[in-house]
Amino acid sequence: MGELPLDINIQEPRWDQSTFLGRARHFFAVTDPRNLLLSGAQLEASQNIVQNYRAGVVTPGLTEDQLWQAKYVYDSAFHPDTGEKVILIGRMSAQVPMNMTITGCMLTFYRKTPTVVFWQWVNQSFNAIVNYSNRSGDAPISVRQLGTAYMSATTGAVATALGLKSLTKHLPTLVGRFVPFAAVAAANCINIPLMRQRELQVGIPVTDEAGQRLGHSVTAAKQGIFQVGLVGFCLVFATPLCCALFPQRSSIHVSRLEPELRAQIHEQNPSIEVVYYNKGL
Repeated sequence: MGELPLDINIQEPRWDQSTFLGRARHFFAVTDPRNLLLSGAQLEASQNIVQNYRAGVVTPGLTEDQLWQAKYVYDSAFHPDTGEKVILIGRMSAQVPMNMTITGCMLTFYRKTPTVVFWQWVNQSFNAIVNYSNRSGDAPISVRQLGTAYMSATTGAVATALGLKSLTKHLPTLVGRFVPFAAVAAANCINIPLMRQRELQVGIPVTDEAGQRLGHSVTAAKQGIFQVGLVGFCLVFATPLCCALFPQRSSIHVSRLEPELRAQIHEQNPSIEVVYYNKGL
């Protein structure tokens, strides 16, 4: 088998980005939580493979699949513009486990004010790290700007959560469970533009099709932030919609239960054929 050719364009995703399926496959690879388990040595090895290939040097014995794997591992851990290694929880591969944990806690601990405040603070701290870590461009952001964005978003989220909690305390419990999502939506309207305000001031790099930088554009930054905000808005509703796929009070036929429990139920009431349970989140 000959040496891998140098004409594979790893500047672009592996799959066709003009189709939804191609974009979906790309983001499944980017957000793969297994990348969080990779060691520093493995990340550096992938970085070396990618950087060497871009410089025209092919690692001996490297296959095309291994090259793409290294590219996605590299992309999952390093900022595309600055080349800096992104903090672990700020990586896209941390989105699923972190959001599952935080969302589950916000849905569970929504009754008491201290826990509402705490989990909204945790969520906005996480969002601030993600928005900063995945910002577009390489323009630096001052500590003051970061602090302003963080405090504004956290305050907005907590205020919204407490306000809605007060308004919905006499409504059914199910309504109260949706309060955290309204608070997150309000906070994201603050968090995203403030955390990425530097892009709105100086613009983000624009390139030609080959990746050659041509300049900076504020208009492109506005469009990008709007699109990120729209995705974030959709994500706010993704969790409750997924939770709603199955009823909270689900049922199971007695015949599918454990033999011991089945016998116990038949002894108590032989006519019962279906039992019910709370499925949880």
